[in-house]
Amino acid sequence: MAKKGKKKRRSPFLRAAVVVLALLLAAGAVFWLTLPSVAGLVKETPGETAMMRFRAEQARQQGRKARRSWRRVPLSRMAPHLIQAVLIAEDDKFYAHEGFDWESMRKALEDNVRKGRVLRGGSTITQQLAKNLFLDPQQSVLRKLREAAIAWKLERALSKKRILDLYLNLIEWGEGVYGAEAAARAWFSLPAAELSLAQSIRLASILPNPRRFSALDERSPRLNRKRRLIAQRMLRRRWISQDAYDQALREMGLGS
Repeated sequence: MAKKGKKKRRSPFLRAAVVVLALLLAAGAVFWLTLPSVAGLVKETPGETAMMRFRAEQARQQGRKARRSWRRVPLSRMAPHLIQAVLIAEDDKFYAHEGFDWESMRKALEDNVRKGRVLRGGSTITQQLAKNLFLDPQQSVLRKLREAAIAWKLERALSKKRILDLYLNLIEWGEGVYGAEAAARAWFSLPAAELSLAQSIRLASILPNPRRFSALDERSPRLNRKRRLIAQRMLRRRWISQDAYDQALREMGLGS
């Protein structure tokens, strides 16, 4: 009589691998299902963002009353030079990428490693919008993963124009100042549509640290370098004329 074949037993390594894989898949599913929905942003602009709530709570903990100046205007009521200057300052490849500028992220990582601290993040406008809308500014690996996942969803649900519209209307532009319209009025007592080229470059230059820098500061070497670079790129792309470039530099105290 033939002997029955021995039943194969799974190795402990294989069983552990299966368990780990199952846990990872479960964690991934939970992570994805708990991401906020972005479908409503196609037509609606939220009246409050996570960043606004964070600043309000921050002020409360410090015993201060939170300030909030914000009003939405369409892109058509913003000076074209402001939109162009912000694109150059914050995300020069905005219309070419799908939410992530891998080259900028690589350079940012190299700079941070070389300096031994976080100096820049290489975030795109889409990533910054994701953070402002839904996340607090505290740095962590999980938060960056959520930011990346939300940015991916934003790029697939919204047009580039809509992402830019939301970004320019919701980002922080000073203490208690949100969006281009409030920023133009706070810094220059003008509506966003009436900003000059020099004023537009000044506003773009203080991003992404508007609480640290002033749009009116003419003595900061860092801001002056950034302003000159923004103007130079606008000139090279023929978004502005040589005369407009020279005039803007003079208005910003940078010569010509």
